[in-house]
Amino acid sequence: MDFIKKQWTNILFFGFLIFMFTPPGLPVRALLIKGVSFITSRIENLEIAPDEQLRLKDFNWELMKPDGQTVNLENYKGQVILINNWATWCPPCVAELPSLVRLYPDYKDKVVFLFVAQDKPEKVAAFLKKNDWHIPIYYRQSNAPTMLQSNSIPTTFIIDKQGHVVVKKTGAADWNSGQVHLILDKLVKS
Repeated sequence: MDFIKKQWTNILFFGFLIFMFTPPGLPVRALLIKGVSFITSRIENLEIAPDEQLRLKDFNWELMKPDGQTVNLENYKGQVILINNWATWCPPCVAELPSLVRLYPDYKDKVVFLFVAQDKPEKVAAFLKKNDWHIPIYYRQSNAPTMLQSNSIPTTFIIDKQGHVVVKKTGAADWNSGQVHLILDKLVKS
């Protein structure tokens, strides 16, 4: 593990090179994305240091469920929230989604999960059906609060009960790792 910690930038570089020269759609490419992202998420600390955490003041964000029902992030204020921005056409999103799908059943009654799809509802429904995944999907109806905006996907946020952004991770990660379970367990108990 020390070798990986010392050489992680080189591992990323070579992974990127292989990724660039591997044709899209090959299982090798998806495996490479998953491997590189999971290695880096295991050696980097996902949690933002307490003195660097910013408090979300604006919770006003309209989202729509697949059935057409609208909800507002404001409804979940005071709860632990995990927001994952993703799309079916995004290889890193697809690579990390299985770990989120595995995490969801363990915390669905304790944490609000918002899987915000940047895609057409028909594509998302077909993708989820094909994989037999049952997760709460939402679509943007208004702009996200400034602190929750990102130009990249996947981007995942974990917000504590007081509204502090505890995790902001851009890029794929292993969300069903021990590190994430520790973070969520701590936030749920506080």
